[in-house]
Amino acid sequence: MAFTLAQRTQRMNSSAIREILKVTERPGVLSMAGGLPAPESFPIEAIQVACDQVLSTQGAVALQYATTEGLPPLREWIARRLSQGGWPVDASQVLITTGSQQGLDLVGKVMLDEGSPVLVEQPTYLGALQAFAPYGPVFQPWAADALGPLPQTLSETTPARLAYLVPSFQNPSGHCIGDARRREIAFQAERSNTPVVEDNPYGELWFDQPPPPPPPLATHAPEQVIYLGSFSKVLAPGLRVGYIVTPRGDHPGTQALRAKLLQAKQASDLHTPALNQRIIVQLLESGFDLEAHLVTVRARYRAQRDAMAAALSQCLPQGCTWQLPQGGMFFWVTCPDHIDTLQRLPQAVEAGVAYVPGASCYAGDAVPPVNTMRLSFVTLSPAQIDEAVARLARCLF
Repeated sequence: MAFTLAQRTQRMNSSAIREILKVTERPGVLSMAGGLPAPESFPIEAIQVACDQVLSTQGAVALQYATTEGLPPLREWIARRLSQGGWPVDASQVLITTGSQQGLDLVGKVMLDEGSPVLVEQPTYLGALQAFAPYGPVFQPWAADALGPLPQTLSETTPARLAYLVPSFQNPSGHCIGDARRREIAFQAERSNTPVVEDNPYGELWFDQPPPPPPPLATHAPEQVIYLGSFSKVLAPGLRVGYIVTPRGDHPGTQALRAKLLQAKQASDLHTPALNQRIIVQLLESGFDLEAHLVTVRARYRAQRDAMAAALSQCLPQGCTWQLPQGGMFFWVTCPDHIDTLQRLPQAVEAGVAYVPGASCYAGDAVPPVNTMRLSFVTLSPAQIDEAVARLARCLF
């Protein structure tokens, strides 16, 4: 039978990263491609105890349908934690999502029309491009310098329907925007009346010092910023629990945004699994020391970062450049101009190593640079990192 597909499906694309991950499941491949947290960092025993407790004491309600907004104790916990950084958040602003990836999709569904201008960093998170693309926006590269996106771009270019950025340890570049630049972006966002979508999955994964306090850009532009967070990187991605924080206040535009996000969530999946939400609440309220857990995760990732920095310095030839990430999960490497990382990926996989070609992380009409790549360092041991980078160097140079 011939099925007639909606025109929007023409704008849907497979994630280059997910396609690469299929290949890297082959035995012997050392993958630096996936943005996956280290499985060793998952608090499995604590989650198991919390799961048993939920099922034994709240089993019937945990397995039943739930409210679309999310479990009130979880929304209240999120609001309290965010408020500790100097950003007053009320639980009424919080909408629980099935991972922050769903948050991106809901924002796109509610805010974007065909042809809507969307400002994005170059490079930017590939998953955000995937989430927004079906709604037909026009991606506009956000001009930047060494400190990050240029604030004046918000008022100098065609007014954008929204601007998207990952200010803390960005995926894929690892860059962290400083406090002064965040304040400038917030000022220009308010001045130009540009909504900003702040995606912050990596803010807790700092190594040497935390992101500029307070972390959220929303602190400086509380009525302009839609904030996305997630438990995937601090607990476990398989729980698929994230959240949207809408701007505070009772402005009609803010109220309409909350209402439409809620309706879009209802139409999408009714609610995020109640069992998973209750497991997280039980975990967080039963004595599990989240701060101690994060200290352990940061120490692990810092050691892996240092191992990759050493391996890159030892193995990659002159002409390759990168910056030492101060948090997150990624190195962004720029190779000499004649190296096409996408073209050479099959050769690398054959040699037992994988990475993400950087060109997939660019949007807009300009031809993306083909000599860049993203390397994830958190799923390999230091010894494996040494071998992976050595294989990479033999394949590319």
